[in-house]
Amino acid sequence: MNHSFRLPVLFLLTLTVTCCWTTDVLAQRARPTIKDRLEKDDANDDGKVSKGEFSGPDKLFERLDRDGDGQIDIMEVVGKTPMRRPENVRNSPPSSPLGVEVKRDVVFGKGGGRDLKMHIVLPESKPSEPLPAYVWIHGGGWQGGSKEGGINQVSRIVTEGFVGATIEYRLTGEAPFPAQIEDCKCAIRFLREHADEYGIDPDRIAVGGSSAGGHLVALLGTSGDVKELEGSGGWAEQSSRVQAVVDLYGPTDFSKFVTTKGFESHNRDGSPESKLLGGGEVLGNDEGIRRVNPITYIDEKDPPFLIIHGTNDPVVPANQSQLIHDALESAGVETTLKLIRGAKHGGREFHDPEIRELITTFLKKHLQPSE
Repeated sequence: MNHSFRLPVLFLLTLTVTCCWTTDVLAQRARPTIKDRLEKDDANDDGKVSKGEFSGPDKLFERLDRDGDGQIDIMEVVGKTPMRRPENVRNSPPSSPLGVEVKRDVVFGKGGGRDLKMHIVLPESKPSEPLPAYVWIHGGGWQGGSKEGGINQVSRIVTEGFVGATIEYRLTGEAPFPAQIEDCKCAIRFLREHADEYGIDPDRIAVGGSSAGGHLVALLGTSGDVKELEGSGGWAEQSSRVQAVVDLYGPTDFSKFVTTKGFESHNRDGSPESKLLGGGEVLGNDEGIRRVNPITYIDEKDPPFLIIHGTNDPVVPANQSQLIHDALESAGVETTLKLIRGAKHGGREFHDPEIRELITTFLKKHLQPSE
């Protein structure tokens, strides 16, 4: 065979195989899996995608949101059984974000006869003086969500000179209101009781939360002296008052919520708001609405509020944040309302550097050590 002919043929074969392989790899890279897409949409890295975070069509979100709690659990979508890992990796504790130490599953009280737990997030370097605390309360329609996503929420704040905590509370499948706020108040009392152990200044505790968590932190802020909401989880000698509130798109007035145009379905029996109140239609349950509304308890002794809401929120109308802002202002309470034009229920806009800086500046301003 002519060697001068064979060399070009081999070159062409090699080039063809290489091009086919490269095209196939690029095609695979160009077709991200549903897991890839959901992880990209998960702006706060909590393993769940809210409707505001989701970049796909609404109908697909409704199909993937299997339990109807307003968020897509990534592991439920891609399969509940994780990829098998070596035994030593599988049994090791989850890693902590850089710059912080996480004390996991600290029991802080009792609710419904069982232990209630929180994760406490500490700076890696032990400070010389007690630090203010920032406590995160998760959302999920009072019927879902967990404390896990709060680790990332508070870790950035911890690196700015805080102690962080992210707590669990009883969901509506376990108990209706006021169980949720009772558990949150118990967590605040626990942190005061154990302030020395965790390096916390007990006079400087702030809370933050989104959606249902936003409702609960607003309620913590306005009901500091309401004994009927304290519960019996423990540490009764301590106060559940907080010194600052970061409320992200939380419901604040249920009667106005469920009568807002486009949100009337929240009035029906079986809605998240109905379940929180123990069932039945929301309207007509006047006493339940009175007790659950943060607006009910507002007075001049309430702490400063930072309230953030998207103007296109399809889950909680933005009027809920405007209502509590106006009521706080009328009572003489310091309040800041930030409406994010075009933002939905959560999403990337709430993690923009401007919003993060707004929250950090607010917390530092109002949690300065007393002279």
